[in-house]
Amino acid sequence: MLEIRGFEDKVYELLGRNVIKGASHLYAGQEAVAVGACSVLEPDDVITSTHRGHGHCIAKGGQLPQMMAELCGKSTGYSRGRGGSMHIADVAKGNLGATGIVGGNIPVATGAGLAIKMRGERRVVLCFFGDGACNNGVFHESLNMAGLWRLPVVYIIENNLYGMSVSTKRACAVSSIGDRASGYAMTGATVDGQDLLAVREAVAEAVERARRGEGPTLIEAQTYRYYGHSRSDPRKYRTREEEDHYRNEHDPIELFKRHLVEKKIASPDEIATLEKGVADAVEAATEYALNSPYPDASELYDFLYVE
Repeated sequence: MLEIRGFEDKVYELLGRNVIKGASHLYAGQEAVAVGACSVLEPDDVITSTHRGHGHCIAKGGQLPQMMAELCGKSTGYSRGRGGSMHIADVAKGNLGATGIVGGNIPVATGAGLAIKMRGERRVVLCFFGDGACNNGVFHESLNMAGLWRLPVVYIIENNLYGMSVSTKRACAVSSIGDRASGYAMTGATVDGQDLLAVREAVAEAVERARRGEGPTLIEAQTYRYYGHSRSDPRKYRTREEEDHYRNEHDPIELFKRHLVEKKIASPDEIATLEKGVADAVEAATEYALNSPYPDASELYDFLYVE
């Protein structure tokens, strides 16, 4: 969680200095969802990600230097600088990729689940998406197929209360999106997405259910994003009091740090040392990205097709 927070805060700084061009959708505040969910996976399990996908990539073992280089458009990035923030994939680590299309990764995850089932494998797919994607047709079509064919997919809704600037209260007919699971004959659950251990427990049950061949699960993780939808969002649709509530009273990192200290798993000094190490790693990744070359203009048409 510290790596994700440090990375996102640095990206926010670089966006403000216009070092990073284009759009970037930050994950800060939602760290417990990605880390809690990915912590129960085996190395050969896979995930699909969203336009707000930096946290998913890091939680699945992504490397900070290659990620930062990609956001800076450099040739050393995961997609050789061609994809930017919204199109990072790390297939070697089981990250099948992010997409800038809302809900676009849901059928990809469903297809991956079908392939795993047809091959008779025990692997599982985690599919992350936001509350806004739940009102897309592709959400309903994909979950109907997964429920019908009992596919090994865990669908995780990251409900951060806003689809861009629209509150879920104005966009969803149901108060708990996790209740939609019953429409597809799959198990559903709603958890506190700021609580890493609660997310981990719910996803662990779902993953084991999928490995036993008992089909998909829909989990709603209730969370909050600290930054706006993207760099151009002044967040006028929500109050600063609401933001302060989550940052000061329900921050996922502070909650978990408190748990570690109270249970005597880690001391404050050990946590401070860890934080220093993460800060150094983020700075090193930034230097790596800034010192990397841009792709050469002669390579403009490379990789349009599989080579």
